[in-house]
Amino acid sequence: MDKFNAKLNNIPPNIILKLSKIDELKGRWTENTQLSYDILNKLKKATLVTSTGASTRIEGSEMTDDEVENYMRGMEVTKLKDRDKQEVKGYFEILKNVFDSYQTLFLREGTIQNLHRELMKYSDKDKLHLGEYKTKDNKVALVNEKGEIIKIIFDTTPPYLTKIEMNELIDWTRNAFDTKNFHPLLIIAVFIIEFLCIHPFEDGNGRMSRILTNLLLLQNDYSFIPYISHEKIIEENKNEYYLSLRQYQKNSDNKTILPWITFFLTVIEGQAIQVLELAKNNYLEFDLSPVQIKIWNYINEHKEAGASEMAKIAKLNRATVNQALQKLMRLKKIKKLYNGPATKYRKI
Repeated sequence: MDKFNAKLNNIPPNIILKLSKIDELKGRWTENTQLSYDILNKLKKATLVTSTGASTRIEGSEMTDDEVENYMRGMEVTKLKDRDKQEVKGYFEILKNVFDSYQTLFLREGTIQNLHRELMKYSDKDKLHLGEYKTKDNKVALVNEKGEIIKIIFDTTPPYLTKIEMNELIDWTRNAFDTKNFHPLLIIAVFIIEFLCIHPFEDGNGRMSRILTNLLLLQNDYSFIPYISHEKIIEENKNEYYLSLRQYQKNSDNKTILPWITFFLTVIEGQAIQVLELAKNNYLEFDLSPVQIKIWNYINEHKEAGASEMAKIAKLNRATVNQALQKLMRLKKIKKLYNGPATKYRKI
């Protein structure tokens, strides 16, 4: 236990400030964001697609978000590798399970092994070791689009020590959450990087680390997690991601966990900022029909407009336009300027 505790001694002020900022953003989301169930459900579905695409692309997949969405809708996606499709399907399904059932997924060795089993169950090459710890050495490597190794990032725990080190890590993490001696985000950061150091499975460890990140954040009341993809932020900052891992992993006296903690917290902070901005400015598109969005965009562009004018421009009947206007007024996005034949509507 002490070896993990020691990693969180002497946390510098800049990290303490970042933790406070994230918790302030978390509080704003919890207390002030009042999005409907339908909007939250649509945001969650969009995040499932974005997170699946980003997490599998980090590991070498070539599927775009649009291709991921089409494939998960059952549409035929041609000219793509079977492996990419298999990995996408596994990640999408297990992430959805985490979003929907995180309260029942207790942090245990069996839970992690079962999550890996579900993550990899569609992968033809992994049929023989689903949910099983590795039996041969594996290294963390940076690969190019062709799957060729460019650079070894770090060596990992040998197979004969994997079970021992996993149990030590799980025990420490559960105890740390229970005793509350450290901020939960610091505990999660340590758990994730140590999980990656152990690299307990033959394949799928990077994806598993991101699944477990979602799980542990949700279990610690970071409820905005399903509505913005942390995987996408990592993908967009992949060089910094690998650099922070290397700085912890290099075999020297200068090894430090602080770059990883800083990177991890920056990702979570980015999630919180983005989801609040989305809730504040852009969530309308998740609560309006295409016709209603068209009417909203027209008023937004022209400052004010009449129903007849909008019906003509948008080639819609008046009843449809009136329904859209009523919806926008209920959402307090527009106001009626006056009554009568020349009624105009303006953005609030």
